[in-house]
Amino acid sequence: MIERDALVERLITENEEYRHLREEHRGYEQELETLTQRAFLSTDQQWRINEIKKRKLIVKDRMEAILREALRSASRAPA
Repeated sequence: MIERDALVERLITENEEYRHLREEHRGYEQELETLTQRAFLSTDQQWRINEIKKRKLIVKDRMEAILREALRSASRAPA
C-alpha cells in the first residue's frame, strides 16, 4: 500500500486542485498567525479570524477528500 506522505507529495506535483488548495490553506494559516499575534483585535479582525478558521477547515476537508480518493485508487491499482 502506498505511503500517505508519498501520496501527498505526488498529489502536490500532479493534482492542480490539491496544489491550489494547499497554497490556499497555507495562506489562511499565515493570515491567521499574523492576526493572532496582535495584542488587540478589532471586532472586524475577530470576525476575520473566525472566517479564516471556517475557510481553512473547508479547504482541509476538501484536501482530505482528494487524498482519501487517491488512497482508494492506489489500493485498487495493480502492483
